[in-house]
Amino acid sequence: MKTQQFVVIGLGRFGSSLALELMDLGYEVLGVDRNEEVVEEWSDRLTHAVVADATDEEVLKSLGVRNFDCGIVAIGDDIQMSILSTILLKDLGIKTVVAKAISVLHGRALEKLGVDRVIFPERDMGVRVAHQLVTPNLLDYIELSKEYSIVELRVPDCLNGKNVGDLNPRARFGCSIVAIHRESGVIIAPTAMDHLTQGDIMVLIGAKKNIEEFEAIINE
Repeated sequence: MKTQQFVVIGLGRFGSSLALELMDLGYEVLGVDRNEEVVEEWSDRLTHAVVADATDEEVLKSLGVRNFDCGIVAIGDDIQMSILSTILLKDLGIKTVVAKAISVLHGRALEKLGVDRVIFPERDMGVRVAHQLVTPNLLDYIELSKEYSIVELRVPDCLNGKNVGDLNPRARFGCSIVAIHRESGVIIAPTAMDHLTQGDIMVLIGAKKNIEEFEAIINE
């Protein structure tokens, strides 16, 4: 099976951490940055790392970027360079293009260019931290859209020993438990008879307002 290949343009804090995580997951990563010191820092940790101008089409062609499965534009604060790099990745025919946005307007511009996914790292992290601060049992929060999200909640003492059927979150709250993590393993799509133990991690999906109602009940 062919290993999926990623090119990450911009090896700042966000780009480098994303590139390193992809490497840890077993994928091949080409890192591109204009800063020679940055490239030297990451050259031994990525499949390849090169000093290059990602707004130069001939340079990108010479790197064989068109053969990569996914291009990620992780440029920090240079919006013009971000947009130009994105346009080139699209023009070169990369199947999936993902780009980091540093403002709402920047994100809108990227969407107009047909980017497959726009990432707002600072905003998304802020949303996660805010939810974690106000919900003691909340471990993670992922916004799927303006209306829907996925959350990880630690099972509190009040739910210890209860079955999923006893809780019945779909009927009572309009959200679903799609997985349960525990030391012995992960239960995917738990049945009504699967029980909850304090310390387990529930993965829920649903409308934000419904999940918030569920969180409020179990934290009373």
